Amino acid sequence: MIQSYQPQQPPPKIEPRGFFAGVKIRPIIAGAVVDYLATYVFTFLYLIFFFMKEPLEGGGPSQEAFEKAVNEMLSSPEALVALSLIGALCTALGGYVAARLARAEHIKHGALVGAVSLVIGALQMSAVEAGYSLPYWYEIVAYIVTIPAGALGGFFAQTEKEMRSGGGGPPSV
Repeated sequence: MIQSYQPQQPPPKIEPRGFFAGVKIRPIIAGAVVDYLATYVFTFLYLIFFFMKEPLEGGGPSQEAFEKAVNEMLSSPEALVALSLIGALCTALGGYVAARLARAEHIKHGALVGAVSLVIGALQMSAVEAGYSLPYWYEIVAYIVTIPAGALGGFFAQTEKEMRSGGGGPPSV
């Protein structure tokens, strides 16, 4: 019995995958909202616990006392470092939430939360009154750290998923 030679089909062309392939918008929005709200809650708590001189009893502090505390906080290099850490941790939390909700492309979803947060932060910094000017180093740190912080949150979600599914080894990037 003689078999005739049949050439095989050539493999399909390798096409580059687009950056936004597999991206889900709702998880990114949810992550950005979590980042935004958490940043403001923790910033406000930091302001109250470390810079408010008046007790919060009896109707709360006056508007003048609040503005004085904000000015004091924004003029302190130590406070600005703390605010940078708060912002980065909240962005990582938002990236984690987005990655968990997306259930795929974890790091990409986290990084996109960082990008959305960066845009929102830049818009807010441009809209802030002249009385609350921030040093350039603070703005530069925010621009440099925000997207990697969101990606880190996505990385944590990916690592958690792989550990739960029994992957055991280090996560693939």
